[in-house]
Amino acid sequence: MNSLYFDSIGFLIATAVIVATGSRLSKYGDMMADIMGWGKMFMGIILLSSVTSMPELMNGISSVVFLDAPDLAVGDIVGSCAFNILIISIMDLFYDHKKPITAAAQTGHVIAASFGIILLTLLAFAILMPNTFGTIFWIGEFSLLFLVFYLIAIRVVFLYDKKDRKKRETEEHSYSLTLKQVVLRYTFNAIILMAAAMALPYFGEHLAEASGLGQSFFGTLFIAASTSLPEVVVSIAAIRMGTIDLAIGNVFGSNIFNIAILAFNDMLYTKGPILQFTSPNHIIPVLGTIIITAIGIIGIVFKEEKKWKLAIDTALIALVYVLMMGLLYYKR
Repeated sequence: MNSLYFDSIGFLIATAVIVATGSRLSKYGDMMADIMGWGKMFMGIILLSSVTSMPELMNGISSVVFLDAPDLAVGDIVGSCAFNILIISIMDLFYDHKKPITAAAQTGHVIAASFGIILLTLLAFAILMPNTFGTIFWIGEFSLLFLVFYLIAIRVVFLYDKKDRKKRETEEHSYSLTLKQVVLRYTFNAIILMAAAMALPYFGEHLAEASGLGQSFFGTLFIAASTSLPEVVVSIAAIRMGTIDLAIGNVFGSNIFNIAILAFNDMLYTKGPILQFTSPNHIIPVLGTIIITAIGIIGIVFKEEKKWKLAIDTALIALVYVLMMGLLYYKR
């Protein structure tokens, strides 16, 4: 009982620290975008998402290097991808009560969302046929594909932002902080967030064993939700500042960064391709995330003008998420 109590308190404290530090990233990220002349979409997809995804990175390192729990690492990645898209539904609740949040987002977000679907599809193939892709030393070749498509995605987003940059050249912004001060504060919060994230897999591993839910389900649901809390806090803060594209970009950018993290986890797990040592049940959230990402793309392109609490697209995202978690719990 004492051990369970300690692990529960530790898990909650680490989660609280992640939430506290993540809440500041949106503010400084918005400042950096303005000072450096970057688009809010570009800032969200590239820089902000890489920082808010640091918990997934550190969780993966801890899980495969220190705990020998590859299933927990993979469950966190695929679960975080699913939860990140659910964040769009959460943001829609906090946005204008009459207009859907996807209607206010740039159509350019479809680029990152589409690359997310490509990477998730490759991951689905790797889960279903982990031996088909072959290995280089102990590393699965699918990991190299993940990294190649991630780099292509970053390049395409950069070129898209470059085309759009001239439109922002006439915008003027004044802040009391210098660029150096903003970068230092941004970096400080990112480091604290990473430190707290290192503790999550330690407590999560013990809680998974004590709960009897198993690493696959526990990693996909509880740890993924915790490590995705920075995305939640940052995105909601961005909405309150009126920077919708920063929030949406953070969501889709985090997903493509997460798949790159999975490739990094595979390189660290020296027993062989990581997906050969994990549950095939991970295919459930992967396929479910492909579906809800496609729903998000439809919402951004179609741009529905009205909603009731939630728009049709964000309501469908929430519904599919609940169904996939129910199916994962049934199959655990």
